[in-house]
Amino acid sequence: MRPSLLGRPWRRFLALLATAALALAGAVALPGTAQAANILGNPGFESGGLASWSCTGNLGSVVSTPVHGGTKALAGAVTASDIAQCGQTVTVQPNTAYTLSGWVRGSYVYLGVDGGASTWASSPTAYTRLSVSFTTGAGQTSARVYVHGWYAQGAYQADDISLDGPGGGGSDTQAPSVPGGLTSTGKTSTSVSLSWNAATDNVGVTAYDVYSGANQVLTVSGTSATVSGLSPSTAYTFSVRARDGAGNVSGPSASVSVTTNAGGGGGTGFKQAAPYLFLGWGDPPSATSVMSATGVKWYTMAFILSSGGCTPAWDGQRPLTGGNDQTVINSIRSAGGDIVPSIGGWSGNKLGPNCSTPQALAGAYQKVIDAYGLKAIDVDIENTDEFENAVVQDRILGALKIVKANNPGLRTILTFGTSTTGPTSWGNRLIEQAKALDAGIDVFTIMPFDFGGGADMYGNTVNATEGLKNKLRSTFGWDDATAYAHIGISGMNGLSDQQEVTSPETWTRIRDWANGHHIARLAYWAVNRDRPCPGGGVVSNCSGISQTTWQFTSITAGFTG
Repeated sequence: MRPSLLGRPWRRFLALLATAALALAGAVALPGTAQAANILGNPGFESGGLASWSCTGNLGSVVSTPVHGGTKALAGAVTASDIAQCGQTVTVQPNTAYTLSGWVRGSYVYLGVDGGASTWASSPTAYTRLSVSFTTGAGQTSARVYVHGWYAQGAYQADDISLDGPGGGGSDTQAPSVPGGLTSTGKTSTSVSLSWNAATDNVGVTAYDVYSGANQVLTVSGTSATVSGLSPSTAYTFSVRARDGAGNVSGPSASVSVTTNAGGGGGTGFKQAAPYLFLGWGDPPSATSVMSATGVKWYTMAFILSSGGCTPAWDGQRPLTGGNDQTVINSIRSAGGDIVPSIGGWSGNKLGPNCSTPQALAGAYQKVIDAYGLKAIDVDIENTDEFENAVVQDRILGALKIVKANNPGLRTILTFGTSTTGPTSWGNRLIEQAKALDAGIDVFTIMPFDFGGGADMYGNTVNATEGLKNKLRSTFGWDDATAYAHIGISGMNGLSDQQEVTSPETWTRIRDWANGHHIARLAYWAVNRDRPCPGGGVVSNCSGISQTTWQFTSITAGFTG
């Protein structure tokens, strides 16, 4: 089933074109040394107000959308004469290293510390992460951190701001005891309620910081909290730290893992119609013109590879930011759409084999996530170097688990080949290891094509998808509805290199079946080929069959799940 020319250009055309984290459990609730943790008050604005923060010109407010984590975020109403700077001052320790980070959205948004380092980003339509490190001076006991926009550049949003390091507090350097007894007291498809036992402190506990994985998502004054804005049918790991008035922070509590309930009909809440678009091949069309003509909103952008070692780049050659790829992505977002990058493919120098550990590979994925403030990533795992390699399979799954924990709300997609009846032995292993490693994969996408000339493309696609559904059921213990909601189909339009024909009529039947079974994702290879050339053979810029221009994209845009 391994094709030689099309389906994925790095599977077939590259040769022609180029020749968790360690969990620390506080089992005994004893006072200890202050830990390096977030010492900001109201870091995610979940209080619903600007407590701990002050904003110039009274231009700051708390909004419920768009947010990065939880249910609230900061909005700064920049004017032509005021950058809407919001900041807070905290006690710190002299000669000590701190890291300031946060998620921002808008044109020219800055994050920094008074008299010290700062950084900025321009991400008008999606949250992106900023981070900067600094060391306090010899006699410094306080620091003011800030976030702001820029003159006349429009409103900005900021969320989940963190200043990680030991708190100050003069003579009080004793941290509270570790909170005990963390448990889940309830859950829905989008929220988890937690409670824990009170910590003790020599002066007094003033707040508790709630973490999802490595990210602080809430700060509360009591011993219970409800974390909202979560994804259905998704596993989360929570812990809690206690904080006193001097900024001393306890170690983390023992963690608790909770899987949210399924959404309506067992769904994940994630639906994506995202045909492939490749900017380095096949006379790439104007992405926004195709959007306007078809109504499609998402594209799967191909391909992220290694530019040498564990460094990601488009096609292994073009930088993530500053080039044509970013220009096109910005235009897609400006037109109301979005993208998911495809990492890997059949050929080329891939990140999976080049990054030596799951942690290193997660770092490479994070660079891509941060470059575009992504909502989802797709790892196209193929060939003997990744798909048919147990070590690399596990490395990819481990990396996806890490980035999912570090990026709340991020959806992770695996794309891989299939037989006519469902996953191959390597596909079965991938699914089983996803369960064993608790990787939390949101969508398992199969590529049901290149079965051989004359294949029944509708029947084989349905049979392969049903086989995947049965494997997900038996592995994860899901019912049919939940299993379907974790499935994607990535087909191929027109003539394949094994002389199969998927006509617009066949693709419409596949789409309608996908809608009827409420799967999560529908894609095809590729928009570059979504043009007529009957009798044109297997080429990169048309389908080889009779069709109207952008017909397959229009059909795909009708996928609703």
